[in-house]
Amino acid sequence: MSITTFDQLLEAGVHFGHLKKKWNPAMAPYIFMERNGIHIIDLHKTVAKIDEAAAALKQIAKSGKKILFVATKKQAKDLLAAKATELGMPYVIERWPGGMLTNFPTIRKAVKKMSSIDKMDKEGALINLSKREKLQITRQRAKLEKNLGSIADLTRLPAAIFVVDVMKEHIAVHEANRLGIPVFGMVDTNSAPTNIDFAIPSNDDATKSIEVILNAVCGAIAEGLEERKVEKVDAEAAEAQGDAVPVKKERKTRIKRTKAEDEALNANVAAKAMKGQNEDEE
Repeated sequence: MSITTFDQLLEAGVHFGHLKKKWNPAMAPYIFMERNGIHIIDLHKTVAKIDEAAAALKQIAKSGKKILFVATKKQAKDLLAAKATELGMPYVIERWPGGMLTNFPTIRKAVKKMSSIDKMDKEGALINLSKREKLQITRQRAKLEKNLGSIADLTRLPAAIFVVDVMKEHIAVHEANRLGIPVFGMVDTNSAPTNIDFAIPSNDDATKSIEVILNAVCGAIAEGLEERKVEKVDAEAAEAQGDAVPVKKERKTRIKRTKAEDEALNANVAAKAMKGQNEDEE
């Protein structure tokens, strides 16, 4: 059963594409018709693509890997930030830092710089600086927080990226393609789905459309994370039960060993008693 229905997509306006003159011919398989000079997206194919993308994202989340969410357009940034924060996933809603994926070690150094400034502030090292130096460091910290604060916990390259408007975020898509990182994205009629591993044909300009797609994929990710927790608890319980078994066996072994020792001791006592009886008879 589909996690998103045709009616939900229709009500959110997911089917509205761009003007015909702005279309990308590569999107032809996903276009249902043209109305008043505007292309209409085939929502039946959108539903199928959402299910496909959601299933893949669920498995990635279940494996414990990170998914990077990217959306710098104003219609999507706040909504995407809220969804990603709920899931504990990294996200980018400001300008995409060039080389963020292809030059990841440099980005990590910038994040560590932010952490070192926080440590200096906590230890009181900034008190001895001049007002001008303190202001410069504070501004640097604010800039780093704005651009990289949302990926502070991303210690390694993400397992996948989810993009709203693949045309606007083409640099992020290009970097992911170079590194072989799977790309999930909302693809409108003016964009090319060729470089997107899991393309979801949809209106990427309307807030309601973006919201319904994000709800679907984030719901699947949440399910994957929940299943991972359950499996972890079950594994810990099984491990604890496995540790208890050898203790019982060891206890039984000790009992057997004690009985054997008792039997040997009794046999020895009986032999001595018999020997003493024979000596008395002599």
